[in-house]
Amino acid sequence: MRVDQIFHEAKAAGRAPVSFEMFPPKGELTLERAHTAAEALSACGPDFISVTCSAGGTGNSSATAQIAAMISHDFGVSAVAHLTGIGLTRGDLAERIEAYRAAGVENVLALRGDRPQGAALPEGDFSYAAEIIPALAEAGFCVGAAAYPEGHIECDDLAESIRHLRLKQDAGASFFVTQLCFDNETIYRFLDLAERAGITAPITIGIMPFMGKQQITRTVFLCGTSLPSPVIKILARYEDDPESLMAAGIDYARRQLEDLAAHGVDGCHIYTMNRPSVARAAMAALRGDAA
Repeated sequence: MRVDQIFHEAKAAGRAPVSFEMFPPKGELTLERAHTAAEALSACGPDFISVTCSAGGTGNSSATAQIAAMISHDFGVSAVAHLTGIGLTRGDLAERIEAYRAAGVENVLALRGDRPQGAALPEGDFSYAAEIIPALAEAGFCVGAAAYPEGHIECDDLAESIRHLRLKQDAGASFFVTQLCFDNETIYRFLDLAERAGITAPITIGIMPFMGKQQITRTVFLCGTSLPSPVIKILARYEDDPESLMAAGIDYARRQLEDLAAHGVDGCHIYTMNRPSVARAAMAALRGDAA
């Protein structure tokens, strides 16, 4: 099913879609293990699952499309395949579009992609995600795009990030998925600014339960995400107790999700890190189950 239809039907039913993100095979994660992870995530009952490309502009688009198609075909869950424009020529994009079509992909999340560490953007025909959206929409895909509650890491002006959000919508994006954020008040301020800028496409909020100090440190530097005081206190309290830190991180995410649901956001998107236990905890929070 197209994701824009999922949001439309959920809104009519008075509920908000819940989605998961998983990453494709890399290193020891074989396609067989990816199938197992996707099966477990699908069993949690998400409205859709998005499948990333590898970071750093080296996206494995073949595996991304293959896994997205497998999720839809084998498990009956709608899937979104990420597609990055970094380093692509117009000819390359046309080839990616045909490959995604051939794989049976119906929904695409259009991204610029991360620049290689310590390097300039690779040469290509596209500098921004908004530039690849029209071709994807014209090809018949339901196109989503990224949103940044704290602004893009390479942009110091939040108003400029909001302007780019509007450009993506005008280019044909029909839904947005936010970068992870640990502070709901920041999220609500961002949503207010987006509404004032004329953003009418649904915005689903990205939440990542933190599982360890190394993970959260890497995420902060990669995404430019800030750490609110409660998170810093959790990290300090359980610095030498990894098991308790993981439990506290999941509990923090649960409380974020419960608050988001109470505020009636368009949807919640869980960065699962391919862990079914994280997905189950998130669904429990959103369903109001006991912790």
